[in-house]
Amino acid sequence: MKIFLFPGQGAQSAGMGRELFPLFREETRVASEVLGYSIEQLCTDDPAGRLNQTEFTQPALFVVNALTLLRKLRDTETAPAAVAGHSLGEYNALFAAGAFDFATGVRLVRERAALMSRATGGGMAAVIGLTRDQVERTLRDAGLATIDIANLNAPTQVVISGPKADVERAQAPFEAAGAMMFMPLKVSGAFHSRYMTPAANEFARFLEPFSFASLQVPVIANATAEPYARGETKLNLARQINSPVRWLESMTHLLQQFPGAQFEEVGPGNVLTGLLRKIRPAAGRAG
Repeated sequence: MKIFLFPGQGAQSAGMGRELFPLFREETRVASEVLGYSIEQLCTDDPAGRLNQTEFTQPALFVVNALTLLRKLRDTETAPAAVAGHSLGEYNALFAAGAFDFATGVRLVRERAALMSRATGGGMAAVIGLTRDQVERTLRDAGLATIDIANLNAPTQVVISGPKADVERAQAPFEAAGAMMFMPLKVSGAFHSRYMTPAANEFARFLEPFSFASLQVPVIANATAEPYARGETKLNLARQINSPVRWLESMTHLLQQFPGAQFEEVGPGNVLTGLLRKIRPAAGRAG
């Protein structure tokens, strides 16, 4: 029994997908046609230096994650028992579960990336070594009510999001509170926070004409840390933009519901594998 996990923004690297594009020429053509540029050139050569820009990062990761999945299914013919994806990766999880076809996924991600890339003035930072409760208490004690929790990645790995100046000002209080590391992220906006609500509302309007198929396997939603219910695809995709990524709870749910399952990270890098290693002991105690 396998569970597939799909990485999100931050997993990208120059050269990713180089071995995949020649194997999936039709999908590569479709993606490039939808996006209006060569997805293969962006991922493998990145001549214009755009791979780390949100507008380009998200479609690139969706495509490489999707092609990695298609190769895995072609080679092993083993469908997963459940799927989950971190932020952008949730779109790959839905693709894997049959919610929409490849071209539709590229269109969805193109719009999401464009909306999120327009967010300016925001910042994010990873706080390592403190629990959610400790992070919330530190923000409250420091009077930083403008900052939201964006990602709950592991028991002691939390990402905060808010106005850039306030995120920078938070470093000293967190270090004083005992954080092992305070790492500002290279983003232009306050993703997965209240400041993305206009983008979430606009994306909801964009989703209105789409129709999504019933899911063939359970997909864990970032916003709820629970499996998608029937008819919730549009709602979950819109609110994901301005809601925290509840990855710790999502993985805890899967570990408890599928004991003994083998988890596979489907896409570039091993960030999610590393997070899972930190989550397993806590999930066992919770069970």
